[in-house]
This record gives sequence, C-alpha cells and structure tokens, in this order.
Amino acid sequence: MKKAERNTSQFILPLEKEQPEYGKYDIYPVHSIGRGKIFEGIDKLVKILPEDGRIIIDGYAGILFEPLVEEISDNLRKSGKALPLIHCIDEALLPPDSIAGLVSPFTGGNDPVFGRRTTLALPDFFDKNKLSQIKRETGKRYSIVYGTGAALIAENDFIIYTDLPKNEIQFRSRAGVQTNIGTGPVNPKADYKRNYFVDWVVLNHHKEKLLPAINIFADGQRNDLISFIEGDELRKTIKDISLNAFRVRPWFEPGAWGGTWMKDNIPGLNRDVPNYAWSFELISPENGVLIESSGLMLEMSFDMLMMQESANILGDCHSAYGTEFPIRFDYLDTINGGNLSVQCHPRPEYIKKEFGENFTQEETYYIMDSKDDSVVYLGFTDDIDPARFRDELENSFENSVSVNIEDYVQSHKSKRHDLFLIPYGTIHGSGKNNLVLEISSTPYIFTFKMYDWLRPDLDGKPRPLNISRGMDNLYFERRGESVKKELLCRPVTIDSGSDWHLEHLKTHSTHIYDIHRYKFESRIHISTHNKCHVLNLVEGSSIILETIHGLRMHINYAETFIVPAAAGEYILINESPGPAWVVKAFIK
Repeated sequence: MKKAERNTSQFILPLEKEQPEYGKYDIYPVHSIGRGKIFEGIDKLVKILPEDGRIIIDGYAGILFEPLVEEISDNLRKSGKALPLIHCIDEALLPPDSIAGLVSPFTGGNDPVFGRRTTLALPDFFDKNKLSQIKRETGKRYSIVYGTGAALIAENDFIIYTDLPKNEIQFRSRAGVQTNIGTGPVNPKADYKRNYFVDWVVLNHHKEKLLPAINIFADGQRNDLISFIEGDELRKTIKDISLNAFRVRPWFEPGAWGGTWMKDNIPGLNRDVPNYAWSFELISPENGVLIESSGLMLEMSFDMLMMQESANILGDCHSAYGTEFPIRFDYLDTINGGNLSVQCHPRPEYIKKEFGENFTQEETYYIMDSKDDSVVYLGFTDDIDPARFRDELENSFENSVSVNIEDYVQSHKSKRHDLFLIPYGTIHGSGKNNLVLEISSTPYIFTFKMYDWLRPDLDGKPRPLNISRGMDNLYFERRGESVKKELLCRPVTIDSGSDWHLEHLKTHSTHIYDIHRYKFESRIHISTHNKCHVLNLVEGSSIILETIHGLRMHINYAETFIVPAAAGEYILINESPGPAWVVKAFIK
C-alpha cells in the first residue's frame, strides 16, 4: 500500500499467518476454517465472477474502490472476457452540502468529542431518482456498480462486499483519505466523531441487511493484495465461531500518558513509537476477527458475529442487548509513563439523553502489573467542596495552573491482582506505573476529562477537557471511608476443589456485569449457564481451552478470549509451571 493511504506506525495485517512465538502474546489470533477456503488476488476473484448480469461491489466508507475496479477491469481484459458497463454509485449521492446538513444534528457542532447516535439510514444520503436511473441503466446489460451503498439498487445481483477494519479507517483518515459518506475529510478527530455517531451506525445497519445475500466477502485493508471468501463459507464460519470460543484481533495505540510494558512484552509490535498507551483487546464496535485458511488471513468486523449470531453469543441477555456486545476489555499501560486524566463517566439517563446510547460506560481496573510507587486515583476526599473543586479545575484550564489533585481525590496504593470498582459518576484515573486491564461495559469514548496534568496530546495540542459535563455527572457522596468500603474489591472464595478455587470479585451494585476469578493447578470445567464469558489469563504462562464442539485453543498470558453462551461447556487446562489465574466477566 502506498504510504499516503495510511498514517500510522502500526504494521498492516500481513496476508499470511506466521507461527507465533510459543507462550508469547499473539497479536494476530486466528480462527482456522480448514484448507482452500480463503483466496487472494484479483485474478482469482475475476475467475468466479459471473459473465452477465449486474455485479455489485459495496463496502465501508474508506475503501479505495477505484483501484479495485480498475484492477478487475484489467484482469477481465487480459482474460479475454467481455468488459462490463461500470457505474459508481457516488453519482447518486446528495451534494456534499446537503449531506453536511443532514448529519449536522448528530455531529455535536463545536464539541470536539461528542455527538449523538444517528437515526439516519443509508438511503437518506442518496437522491432516489438518481438511484433509480442507475438501476435502470445497469439492469439491462452486463455491468458493475461500485461504491459505498451500491447494493441499494441490488435485486438478486451478485454482491461483493469489501470491508475495512475500524483501526485502518482511522489510519486512512489520518492520511487525509475520505472515510465519511459523501463528504471530504476535515481532520482525523472530526472524521472520527462523524464516523462514530453517524457513518458506522448507518453502514452497520446496511451491512446487517446485506449479510445473508453476500456472494463474496473481501478484506479491503490491503489494496494491493485482496483476500476474500465466498459468502456461504463466511456465514458458516460465523456460525461455528458462535458455538465455540475466539479471540478478536487487538490493536495498539500510543498516547500522551503511554508506557513501556506492551512495547517490552508483546512480540510483533513496531518498537519505533514513543510508547503504547492502549491495547484494544475487545472493543466490539472497533475490533475485527481474523479467520485463516491454508495460511491466508482475512479480517471481518466483530459486528458481523453479532449481526448473524447475537443470540448464540449473548444467551440470556440477548433480549436486553440485541446486536450490541455489552462487555469491553482493554489495556491501559502507564508503566514508566504518566498519569491518566482525572475523569468520570456519564450516568445512564445522561448518556441516553445527550448521546443516544442505550447503556453507559462503567469500569473496573484490574491491575495486571505495577511498580512500588503506583496508585489509582478513586473517589473524593472526605472534606470535598464541589464548588471549590470546580473553581480550581476551571482556573487550571484557563490559566495553565497545576492542581494538587490529592487535595480533592483519594489515591490508593495499587498492586498486582487488585480490582478497583468505578461505577458511573465516580471520579477516578490510573496513576503512572500500572498496567491496567480495564474490564468495562462497552461504551468507550464517553470519558469526561476534568484535569489532565497540563500536558499536550501527542500532536502537541491540548487534550479537550469536559469539566462541565463531569460536574453534571459526579457523585460527590463517593468520598472518605465509603470509597474504601464500596469501591476497593475484596475477593471471596465461593467454590473450590482439590486443586482449584473460584473467587467472586464482586462489582458495584450499579455495574451491569460481574467478575469471577479461577485459580487452578491442572484443569477446570466451566459451564456458561447461557451467559457469554469474556476472560483473560492474568497469571501463568499459557492454558489450553477445549469446547464440547471440538475446538482446542491455545491462550497465552494477558490474552483476552470470548466464550459464547452457546458453547455450553468448556475446559481450561493449565500448561504453566505454577497455578493459572483466569478472570471472567459476564452480564449479571
């Protein structure tokens, strides 16, 4: 891929799966589907295209369709096949100014971070008469119609759907590539806000409708080397995953407070970066799932599992969450780094009213690693004065004056395997020298930063603060001794056997999820009880996971994995020289 098409220090997904270092974190986890089911190259794609009728090439905004269509045409020409009439569906888009007006109620105006989840659908972005015209012109002869939304004119046509991972969408946006429907790039932060609140919502609904009819599914992140799978095989694979267990593909990002743990301990990452602040272990709206066949890899979005098999995956909470996956795991690395911002998350009624989200962002910090001086900021001091707190924060922001945050917010010593509870409306933030496994509900951008230590972002510009929003959501009664009683988790053993213990790491009463921890020497048998389990190996070098449906999966230290409700039962087998510890989150 040309350098100008993505702006990131992260390596692009390789086409071929390399054998990972045994016992080490694997940044490219795959679900293997047998031999000969994934293909690569436009020449192979052209061989299975129909030679008459209409071919639809649809896909996510951010896909570079023109080079793809040009290469298809070149291969058809070289093979001596007839050349189709070619139409770009963009010809039917509303004018950019009209689209900008259409989306403006959802993009938050001058707010640098927040908008509101859209109620629009993809046809709203198009001129219906122009769509009908393209449909008439291409329906009478051999033709290709391409572009985001091309399938809006489909009637039993051959459909190729080209997908693009959310991380690559962001990398393309940073390079100035258009990633929004019908309007040019503004800047990466504005483009992301538009994508989160508008385009990804609209495009996911469109993809969900298309999924049963897709003939070819293509991974569009490598423009010079496409990989693809036939639609029936894709749908069969999604079904199989929903009955077993899987990992998603994590992705990693530097940040203003980022540390060195991931850089030093996870093989395969680019070391030529200032730090790594985040690993997006499982953020369902943004992560992808890798499938592998004959050594070739293809990525599909996690969303697609939920679109087709959410009932199998979620089990008893499917009626409550539908196609939204409710649990999130990610890493915050401040080892040799800096403090996170002092922050809070919105109350449920606030996030619904202001942003259109169905449930709120609530968190826990599980400490995977720490240094002797590490702390977590959590809860207010006993003598907190809200008005004085707000005044000092605003003075700090306006006049670049530092705040002694411990005058207002408690700091708690942190050590490995501690769990800190962060219900919505709670002041908090990790201090430096922690590796935090953040176990949370899925909403993930709704952080109201209130104090950020006067530091710039990596681009040299100030990070936006949300003091007013934070003050509207904080619970100031979470102060003093009540914080230690209610928000510092104290594990309790609730079951045991000859060489294993099951502990309850009880979460706050408002948390939608709960946490268990297994400690075992040899093996342990677990039933899903019709709940989806999200797990992480927090102690030990490696384990084997076996499901009753025949999957055998290797899990290394610090890797996150998902067992769908429909898996029913599974066994964890310890391969470590000492005991293995696994944390498990599930909806209450």
